[in-house]
Amino acid sequence: MEELYHLYCADCLKKLKDFPENTFDMIFADPPYLLSNGGISCQNGRVVSVNKGKWDESKGIKEDFNFHKKWLEACKRVLKQNGTLWVSGTYHSIYQCGFAMQLLGYQILNDIAWFKPNASPNMSCRCFTASHETLIWAKKDKKSRHYFNYDLMKNGDFPKDFIKKPHTQMRSVWAIGTTAPKEKVFGKHPTQKPLELLERIILASTKENDLILDPFTGSGTTGVAAVKLGRRFVGIEQNPEYAALAGKRIDDAYQHRENQQ
Repeated sequence: MEELYHLYCADCLKKLKDFPENTFDMIFADPPYLLSNGGISCQNGRVVSVNKGKWDESKGIKEDFNFHKKWLEACKRVLKQNGTLWVSGTYHSIYQCGFAMQLLGYQILNDIAWFKPNASPNMSCRCFTASHETLIWAKKDKKSRHYFNYDLMKNGDFPKDFIKKPHTQMRSVWAIGTTAPKEKVFGKHPTQKPLELLERIILASTKENDLILDPFTGSGTTGVAAVKLGRRFVGIEQNPEYAALAGKRIDDAYQHRENQQ
Protein backbone atom coordinates (compact mmCIF):
# COMPACT_ATOMS: atom_id res chain seq x y z
CA MET A 1 0.00 0.00 0.00
CA GLU A 2 1.23 3.50 -0.83
CA GLU A 3 2.56 5.37 2.18
CA LEU A 4 0.14 7.88 3.63
CA TYR A 5 2.68 10.58 4.40
CA HIS A 6 6.26 11.79 3.97
CA LEU A 7 7.96 14.38 6.16
CA TYR A 8 11.15 16.16 5.13
CA CYS A 9 13.46 18.26 7.31
CA ALA A 10 14.65 20.75 4.70
CA ASP A 11 14.41 24.26 3.31
CA CYS A 12 11.17 24.29 1.31
CA LEU A 13 12.63 26.37 -1.54
CA LYS A 14 15.29 23.72 -2.07
CA LYS A 15 13.08 20.68 -1.47
CA LEU A 16 10.26 21.81 -3.74
CA LYS A 17 12.64 21.57 -6.70
CA ASP A 18 12.71 17.78 -6.20
CA PHE A 19 9.00 17.33 -6.97
CA PRO A 20 7.64 17.08 -10.52
CA GLU A 21 5.27 19.68 -11.90
CA ASN A 22 1.55 19.18 -11.18
CA THR A 23 2.06 16.87 -8.18
CA PHE A 24 -0.25 18.11 -5.43
CA ASP A 25 -4.04 18.38 -5.22
CA MET A 26 -3.94 20.97 -2.46
CA ILE A 27 -1.33 23.08 -0.69
CA PHE A 28 -1.75 24.67 2.72
CA ALA A 29 0.93 27.21 3.59
CA ASP A 30 1.40 28.98 6.90
CA PRO A 31 4.58 30.92 6.09
CA PRO A 32 6.51 32.94 8.68
CA TYR A 33 4.62 36.14 9.46
CA LEU A 34 7.98 37.91 9.97
CA LEU A 35 6.73 39.84 13.00
CA SER A 36 9.37 39.08 15.64
CA ASN A 37 10.32 42.65 16.49
CA GLY A 38 11.00 42.76 20.22
CA GLY A 39 7.38 43.45 21.16
CA ILE A 40 5.16 41.77 23.75
CA SER A 41 1.93 39.81 23.70
CA CYS A 42 -0.33 37.93 26.09
CA GLN A 43 -0.43 34.15 26.31
CA ASN A 44 -2.42 32.21 28.90
CA GLY A 45 -2.78 35.36 30.97
CA ARG A 46 0.96 36.13 30.97
CA VAL A 47 3.01 38.78 29.19
CA VAL A 48 5.35 37.08 26.70
CA SER A 49 7.72 38.17 23.96
CA VAL A 50 6.47 38.04 20.38
CA ASN A 51 9.91 36.88 19.23
CA LYS A 52 9.74 33.34 17.87
CA GLY A 53 13.21 32.97 16.38
CA LYS A 54 15.46 34.17 13.56
CA TRP A 55 13.15 32.49 11.05
CA ASP A 56 10.39 34.98 11.96
CA GLU A 57 12.42 38.20 11.75
CA SER A 58 11.68 40.68 8.98
CA LYS A 59 14.46 41.58 6.55
CA GLY A 60 12.62 44.61 5.23
CA ILE A 61 9.56 44.96 3.02
CA LYS A 62 11.26 44.25 -0.31
CA GLU A 63 13.18 41.20 0.85
CA ASP A 64 10.16 39.84 2.73
CA PHE A 65 8.04 40.23 -0.41
CA ASN A 66 10.66 38.49 -2.55
CA PHE A 67 10.69 35.57 -0.10
CA HIS A 68 6.90 35.18 -0.32
CA LYS A 69 6.97 35.48 -4.12
CA LYS A 70 9.67 32.78 -4.40
CA TRP A 71 7.89 30.13 -2.33
CA LEU A 72 4.53 30.92 -3.94
CA GLU A 73 6.09 30.49 -7.39
CA ALA A 74 7.67 27.19 -6.33
CA CYS A 75 4.30 25.99 -5.03
CA LYS A 76 2.49 26.94 -8.21
CA ARG A 77 4.83 24.74 -10.24
CA VAL A 78 4.02 21.63 -8.19
CA LEU A 79 0.28 22.34 -7.82
CA LYS A 80 -1.99 20.36 -10.13
CA GLN A 81 -3.91 22.31 -12.77
CA ASN A 82 -7.18 21.90 -10.87
CA GLY A 83 -5.63 22.08 -7.42
CA THR A 84 -5.97 24.88 -4.89
CA LEU A 85 -3.70 26.77 -2.50
CA TRP A 86 -4.52 28.06 0.99
CA VAL A 87 -2.32 30.71 2.61
CA SER A 88 -2.66 31.78 6.24
CA GLY A 89 -1.44 35.08 7.64
CA THR A 90 -1.99 38.31 9.54
CA TYR A 91 -1.56 41.86 8.27
CA HIS A 92 2.20 41.40 8.70
CA SER A 93 2.31 39.01 5.74
CA ILE A 94 -1.04 38.30 4.11
CA TYR A 95 -1.18 41.38 1.87
CA GLN A 96 2.27 40.69 0.48
CA CYS A 97 1.24 37.08 -0.17
CA GLY A 98 -2.00 38.14 -1.84
CA PHE A 99 -0.25 40.61 -4.14
CA ALA A 100 2.42 38.04 -5.03
CA MET A 101 -0.28 35.48 -5.81
CA GLN A 102 -1.96 37.86 -8.22
CA LEU A 103 1.34 38.69 -9.91
CA LEU A 104 2.01 34.97 -10.37
CA GLY A 105 -1.38 34.33 -12.00
CA TYR A 106 -3.22 32.58 -9.19
CA GLN A 107 -6.98 33.18 -9.21
CA ILE A 108 -8.22 34.10 -5.73
CA LEU A 109 -11.46 32.36 -4.77
CA ASN A 110 -12.05 33.64 -1.23
CA ASP A 111 -10.45 35.38 1.67
CA ILE A 112 -11.57 33.76 4.91
CA ALA A 113 -11.59 35.58 8.23
CA TRP A 114 -10.71 33.05 10.90
CA PHE A 115 -12.28 34.63 13.99
CA LYS A 116 -10.82 33.51 17.33
CA PRO A 117 -13.47 33.89 20.07
CA ASN A 118 -10.83 33.25 22.74
CA ALA A 119 -8.07 35.48 21.33
CA SER A 120 -5.55 37.01 23.72
CA PRO A 121 -6.09 40.65 24.80
CA ASN A 122 -4.10 43.58 23.44
CA MET A 123 -1.40 44.52 25.96
CA SER A 124 -0.72 48.07 24.76
CA CYS A 125 -4.36 49.20 24.95
CA ARG A 126 -3.58 51.53 22.06
CA CYS A 127 -5.30 49.62 19.25
CA PHE A 128 -8.02 47.01 18.66
CA THR A 129 -7.51 43.48 19.95
CA ALA A 130 -6.24 41.22 17.18
CA SER A 131 -8.80 38.42 17.10
CA HIS A 132 -8.60 37.00 13.59
CA GLU A 133 -6.27 35.73 10.90
CA THR A 134 -6.88 35.79 7.17
CA LEU A 135 -6.85 32.77 4.88
CA ILE A 136 -6.57 33.23 1.12
CA TRP A 137 -7.98 30.39 -0.99
CA ALA A 138 -6.91 30.38 -4.64
CA LYS A 139 -6.84 28.15 -7.69
CA LYS A 140 -3.84 27.80 -9.99
CA ASP A 141 -5.19 30.09 -12.72
CA LYS A 142 -8.41 31.28 -14.33
CA LYS A 143 -8.76 28.08 -16.38
CA SER A 144 -8.59 25.75 -13.37
CA ARG A 145 -11.69 23.80 -12.39
CA HIS A 146 -11.23 23.53 -8.65
CA TYR A 147 -12.99 21.15 -6.27
CA PHE A 148 -15.31 22.49 -3.56
CA ASN A 149 -17.43 20.27 -1.32
CA TYR A 150 -20.35 22.68 -1.27
CA ASP A 151 -22.86 20.23 0.18
CA LEU A 152 -20.72 19.31 3.17
CA MET A 153 -19.88 22.94 3.91
CA LYS A 154 -23.57 23.83 3.77
CA ASN A 155 -25.14 20.84 5.50
CA GLY A 156 -22.28 19.47 7.61
CA ASP A 157 -22.17 19.63 11.40
CA PHE A 158 -20.02 22.41 12.85
CA PRO A 159 -21.32 22.66 16.42
CA LYS A 160 -18.50 24.82 17.81
CA ASP A 161 -18.86 27.54 15.16
CA PHE A 162 -21.66 29.85 16.34
CA ILE A 163 -21.54 31.77 13.03
CA LYS A 164 -22.42 28.71 10.93
CA LYS A 165 -26.18 28.14 10.90
CA PRO A 166 -27.55 24.66 10.05
CA HIS A 167 -28.29 24.01 6.37
CA THR A 168 -27.19 27.46 5.21
CA GLN A 169 -24.26 28.36 2.98
CA MET A 170 -21.02 28.61 4.90
CA ARG A 171 -19.87 32.20 5.10
CA SER A 172 -16.35 33.52 4.78
CA VAL A 173 -16.08 34.17 8.52
CA TRP A 174 -15.29 31.09 10.62
CA ALA A 175 -15.41 31.05 14.42
CA ILE A 176 -12.80 28.56 15.55
CA GLY A 177 -10.97 28.73 18.87
CA THR A 178 -7.21 28.77 19.24
CA THR A 179 -5.25 25.53 19.62
CA ALA A 180 -6.41 23.40 22.56
CA PRO A 181 -3.86 22.15 25.14
CA LYS A 182 -4.65 18.51 24.24
CA GLU A 183 -3.17 19.19 20.78
CA LYS A 184 0.17 20.14 22.37
CA VAL A 185 0.87 16.96 24.35
CA PHE A 186 3.91 16.12 22.20
CA GLY A 187 5.38 19.63 22.46
CA LYS A 188 4.67 23.24 21.62
CA HIS A 189 5.09 25.36 18.53
CA PRO A 190 4.63 29.17 18.71
CA THR A 191 2.28 29.37 15.73
CA GLN A 192 0.46 26.02 15.92
CA LYS A 193 -2.89 26.00 14.13
CA PRO A 194 -5.93 24.23 15.61
CA LEU A 195 -6.84 20.87 14.14
CA GLU A 196 -10.43 22.00 13.59
CA LEU A 197 -9.27 24.71 11.18
CA LEU A 198 -7.24 22.35 9.01
CA GLU A 199 -9.95 19.70 9.02
CA ARG A 200 -12.43 22.20 7.62
CA ILE A 201 -10.01 23.37 4.93
CA ILE A 202 -9.19 19.81 3.86
CA LEU A 203 -12.82 18.67 3.85
CA ALA A 204 -13.85 21.71 1.82
CA SER A 205 -11.27 21.47 -0.94
CA THR A 206 -10.03 17.88 -1.29
CA LYS A 207 -11.29 14.36 -1.88
CA GLU A 208 -10.25 11.19 -0.09
CA ASN A 209 -6.77 10.01 -1.11
CA ASP A 210 -5.82 13.42 -2.54
CA LEU A 211 -2.20 14.50 -2.02
CA ILE A 212 -1.67 17.53 0.22
CA LEU A 213 1.51 19.58 0.68
CA ASP A 214 2.47 21.83 3.59
CA PRO A 215 5.79 23.59 2.81
CA PHE A 216 5.98 25.16 6.30
CA THR A 217 4.85 22.16 8.33
CA GLY A 218 5.71 23.48 11.79
CA SER A 219 4.10 21.22 14.39
CA GLY A 220 2.39 19.10 11.72
CA THR A 221 -1.29 20.02 12.14
CA THR A 222 -1.92 19.78 8.38
CA GLY A 223 -0.44 16.30 8.34
CA VAL A 224 -2.48 15.19 11.36
CA ALA A 225 -5.69 16.40 9.72
CA ALA A 226 -4.77 14.86 6.36
CA VAL A 227 -4.01 11.42 7.82
CA LYS A 228 -7.12 11.51 10.00
CA LEU A 229 -9.31 12.29 6.97
CA GLY A 230 -7.76 9.72 4.62
CA ARG A 231 -5.65 12.04 2.51
CA ARG A 232 -1.99 11.60 1.62
CA PHE A 233 0.47 14.16 2.92
CA VAL A 234 3.89 15.65 2.23
CA GLY A 235 5.35 18.04 4.78
CA ILE A 236 8.51 20.17 4.71
CA GLU A 237 9.96 21.75 7.86
CA GLN A 238 13.49 23.16 8.10
CA ASN A 239 13.72 23.27 11.93
CA PRO A 240 14.79 19.81 13.22
CA GLU A 241 13.02 20.30 16.56
CA TYR A 242 9.71 21.17 14.93
CA ALA A 243 10.12 18.45 12.29
CA ALA A 244 10.53 15.90 15.10
CA LEU A 245 7.43 17.27 16.83
CA ALA A 246 5.44 17.04 13.60
CA GLY A 247 6.63 13.47 13.09
CA LYS A 248 5.43 12.42 16.53
CA ARG A 249 2.01 13.99 16.02
CA ILE A 250 1.49 12.56 12.54
CA ASP A 251 2.69 9.11 13.62
CA ASP A 252 0.20 9.21 16.48
CA ALA A 253 -2.63 10.19 14.12
CA TYR A 254 -1.61 7.38 11.75
CA GLN A 255 -1.61 4.79 14.54
CA HIS A 256 -4.97 5.99 15.77
CA ARG A 257 -6.39 5.66 12.24
CA GLU A 258 -4.93 2.16 11.88
CA ASN A 259 -6.46 1.07 15.20
CA GLN A 260 -9.90 2.26 14.07
CA GLN A 261 -9.83 0.29 10.84
